Amino acid sequence: MTPKQLIFDLPCRTVLGRGDFFVSQSNAIALSLIEDWQNWPNAKHTLSGPQGSGKTHLAHVWAEISNATIISADDIRAYDNSDLVRTNLVIEDIPSVGNNKEAQEQLFHLHNLFAEEKKFLLLTGRGAPLHWNIRLPDLASRLQGARNAALNEPDDLLFSALLAKLFADRQVYPGPEVIQYLVSRLERSFAAAQSFVEKLDAAALRDQKPMTRSFASKILNADLGSKY
Repeated sequence: MTPKQLIFDLPCRTVLGRGDFFVSQSNAIALSLIEDWQNWPNAKHTLSGPQGSGKTHLAHVWAEISNATIISADDIRAYDNSDLVRTNLVIEDIPSVGNNKEAQEQLFHLHNLFAEEKKFLLLTGRGAPLHWNIRLPDLASRLQGARNAALNEPDDLLFSALLAKLFADRQVYPGPEVIQYLVSRLERSFAAAQSFVEKLDAAALRDQKPMTRSFASKILNADLGSKY
């Protein structure tokens, strides 16, 4: 009897350094605006884009070069503003507090405090700031009045690099023919790429199959069939 091979669910290590942020026409302008942080109007900027578009990666790039702290908008109530203003700051996922009056009020006062202390503030969220569902009028006007850097869905070059990076984060390195095949067939979104890379890696471990084009095709066709 052939011994059953053990499958270890190894952690996926997401790399978020500047050298791992691949630049194409889809994100070059956003990267340029973020890297030019010392010239931001009113020392503030917003960063928008669809799920998985690289907002967190780019926020980490900026935090590294500006010595900023990163927090989630959901957690803002756990902090005192006087502590947050000690460094430059990234607040991620602003739309998540769209129904939280207290969090919005704190964020509004934080804006004023950062302006007084001349510290830099980066705020991120899905979609344009106009659609961040902020109901406090003074806060909404400040968010919508800030200059925005928008990340778009990936072009071919960026999508290829994204797939290669997602595989590399999982310590998997398929050949270029696999990447090219997926670029031509996957839904053109960061979220779809993340989801399928996870499924393909799990299937390869489960079935003990090499990461070939034919195996990727099999899993992709099964995945598409399950959606209909």
